[in-house]
Amino acid sequence: MDALFGGSMTNLLAFSGPWGQEFEWGHLGLIGLLIVLEGVLSIDNALVLGLLAKRLPKAQQPRALTYGLVGAFVFRFIAIATASYLLRWWVVKLLGGGYLLYVALKHFFFETQEEVDETITSDAAGQPRIVERTTGRELTDTEEEVEIAERVPVPVSEEVMRKEEAAARVSARKFWSTVLVIELTDIAFAIDSILAAIALVGTPPKGHPETAPHPQLWVVIAGGILGVILMRFAAVLFIKLLEKFPRFETAAYLLVCVIGGKLLADWWFNSTTKTVLDFHSPHSPAFWTFWIAMLVSFCVGFIRSKPKPEAAA
Repeated sequence: MDALFGGSMTNLLAFSGPWGQEFEWGHLGLIGLLIVLEGVLSIDNALVLGLLAKRLPKAQQPRALTYGLVGAFVFRFIAIATASYLLRWWVVKLLGGGYLLYVALKHFFFETQEEVDETITSDAAGQPRIVERTTGRELTDTEEEVEIAERVPVPVSEEVMRKEEAAARVSARKFWSTVLVIELTDIAFAIDSILAAIALVGTPPKGHPETAPHPQLWVVIAGGILGVILMRFAAVLFIKLLEKFPRFETAAYLLVCVIGGKLLADWWFNSTTKTVLDFHSPHSPAFWTFWIAMLVSFCVGFIRSKPKPEAAA
């Protein structure tokens, strides 16, 4: 990170804090990157909550959304609390890298190619919603079902997908089925968030005591807390960013893909006793390969989409 954020100056300004934590100005760059990832993932999380809750009768929607938001906060805080333990487990790199690659590749290659040209915007309450780009119309029930299937990383039962009113007993069963899917989705997004942070801080330096906290654990905690804050307060800002730069969502999933690949490479080539790929030294090609891929992925978000030609009358 020194080569990216000031060379030897970061060493000059580095200092040790409580519980063995290390603070460098370069770490602010990591937190800035986490803010972008957390912001876009928070929008996707909120979109899924809204689309799933919309399948329920109107009287039940506010309660389902409340459960969803509470679950999102709780599971992210649990992820933050377990981060110090996850950073010590080598197998987390294998499972986490595979999961992040699955999430990214599912987004790019296994989603239905829709005819509707959609965009993310906000409603009167400031909550994210998906509308047709040129006309601003809301999606049909069928189009919403496609969006739910694409964005929810857990299976959704047909009962949850049905929107029609039902008898009280069936309605209650459908409500709790929907809440279950919402909570599982919250868990998935919390895992995305914490795994991305873990991948960016990497493994502790050689000779670091196994029982001591990771020296950059504070970066992971800061990223997780920012995710909770962004989910509640800053979603509108990122929605406006997506309205101006629609490819930013693509950039976020490219970043997730690169981070997942880095975790798998770290697991495959490196171990607690031998390091083949050094992602932390500016003298290593692996360092530059990773950060150039991250920079290119980030820049993709600022490429403006070409307007689609209007169909001839």
